[in-house]
Amino acid sequence: MTNNKKRYVLNLAAVILLFVVFKLLMGSGIIDSYYEGILILVGINIILATSLNMTTGFLGELTLGHAGFMAVGAYASAIFTMNTNMQISDTLILLISLLIGGIIAGICGFVVGVPALRLRGDYLGIITLGFGEIIRVILVNLDITGGALGLRGIMPYSNFTNIYWIMAIIVMIIFSLMNSRHGRSIISIRENEIASEAVGINTSFYKIFTFVLSAFFAGIAGGLFAHYMMVLDPKKFNFMFSIEILVMVVLGGMGSITGSIIAAIILTFLPELLRGLSDYRLLIYALLLLVMMLFRPKGLLGTKEFSLFGRRSKEDVKTSGLGGEE
Repeated sequence: MTNNKKRYVLNLAAVILLFVVFKLLMGSGIIDSYYEGILILVGINIILATSLNMTTGFLGELTLGHAGFMAVGAYASAIFTMNTNMQISDTLILLISLLIGGIIAGICGFVVGVPALRLRGDYLGIITLGFGEIIRVILVNLDITGGALGLRGIMPYSNFTNIYWIMAIIVMIIFSLMNSRHGRSIISIRENEIASEAVGINTSFYKIFTFVLSAFFAGIAGGLFAHYMMVLDPKKFNFMFSIEILVMVVLGGMGSITGSIIAAIILTFLPELLRGLSDYRLLIYALLLLVMMLFRPKGLLGTKEFSLFGRRSKEDVKTSGLGGEE
């Protein structure tokens, strides 16, 4: 068995074992409903952070409207389940609604991405920021979305089990994609777009493909969020929430999937751990991030990946046959 196969087998076994441990702890009451709710939010944030890392980390394009795609997926998924009369299981209804939310978010990503990805740097960030704010304003002024009062009466289809496994599948898809030939093409665009075009890589296709897939996964995260919270407030999906997701990517390492996972866990639990210091919670939170950026500007893992079989870097990818020869 090759090293790559061993990594996948060991990591899959770890994912299954971790799920069993969590379920046993929840069943015994060691993890109560409060901490179970935090774990659910961790799973949703992991999907958001890893999907944004595809565009910001691996593709190298700054986007500031990820919360907008999440909002599109959340409302589309919730509206579907609230108006469907399909006589099927709750899990299947949830999966169909997530697919619908993801597809609509992906379509929005395509509409925004085609003109926006012709630009670079700050201009792309401004356009995606404007998209996120436009989506929020539209949600506030539509009757079907509940307007400023929000959308209520959403069925509680999301739970720890389905969120955990959907999160694990999405992370696996992103990891496999970024370690494939297509992933190497995406990374090459980040390193040198002109050189990538010179060797025959269709840069326009890969930029749009990555942006749309990132939006698709954000839409799925939004659907899971909607069916857990049961109430959607347009103010939740504002500019600051997009920044929170971006901070997870930067803290974990732009170009590291496992870094985004670790950062999502830390930044979801940290505000809760500091809740006892309510007067100073936001100040401590900001100082910790500032210290991290000063002393570890590349993030926790940089571009490295961590697995039970060992850490992986760009050099590991090359020598394992996933990249070109030295």
